Amino acid sequence: MPDFRPRRSVLYMPSSNERALEKAKTLPADGIIFDLEDAVAPDAKPEARLAAAAAVQSGEYGNRELIIRINGIGTEWHDEDLKVAAAAGPDVVLVPKVNSAEEVHQLVAALEAAGAPEKTTLWAMVETPIAMLNALSIAQASPRLTGFVMGTNDLVKELYAEHVPGRQPVITGLGLALLAARAAGIVIIDGVYNDVKNADGFAAEVEQGRQMGFDGKTLIHPGQVEPANTGFAPSEQAIADARGLIEAFEASTGGVVTYNGKMVENLHVESARRTLAIAEAIAALS
Repeated sequence: MPDFRPRRSVLYMPSSNERALEKAKTLPADGIIFDLEDAVAPDAKPEARLAAAAAVQSGEYGNRELIIRINGIGTEWHDEDLKVAAAAGPDVVLVPKVNSAEEVHQLVAALEAAGAPEKTTLWAMVETPIAMLNALSIAQASPRLTGFVMGTNDLVKELYAEHVPGRQPVITGLGLALLAARAAGIVIIDGVYNDVKNADGFAAEVEQGRQMGFDGKTLIHPGQVEPANTGFAPSEQAIADARGLIEAFEASTGGVVTYNGKMVENLHVESARRTLAIAEAIAALS
């Protein structure tokens, strides 16, 4: 099985807020997004850009995955954001509103021209109807593109839809992006949950995202980190069942294999091994 990097909880932090950047060092999030886009006022963007770069290079965030979200293609801040982010060398540069494979090619060329280290990969936010329809070509556009992040707020807006429990208005878009990500073998992180005071609603959406197949969830509040970590981690029962299923399969002599009364095939063994790999990767963080 390939190595897994947990991405259960990926927390947006405004790079213009020094206290937030300090707070992020203490949070058990798997990933931190140093945001230069929505969370930062226009007049604060130049300073926030430098603060994000300094944070990435500080070495003070442990083994968290460090991501800089820059402003989108065509904005007045994009080019300088990309140059500074590339020079800082985060794990990931995240770009909003990526709508085509051509834009991925443009972004990769710009990262390489700016001297981004090999370890710095590109994630695309997919958050428009055209991005959903182009999801596979975007996902396959470059080996440097290693992840999708769902922009569900913008997708709801673009569809003239509403935020409702169960997210029925955007289920088609979520499914198209998931299909593309899995076909291309890249990471895919679910969108944010806006009502930070609604713990039950958040838990339900985490469970939905896990059941659908997302690798984790983007977050907008530190209080969402622990529930996301729990919701996207294999339960103790799931780990025990994975081990038992693998043992039963490996102990077979070629006949029909069952575990807990259910037939076991290779596909079940592959899923069980993935469960154990994820559990081991999470355990290694502590």
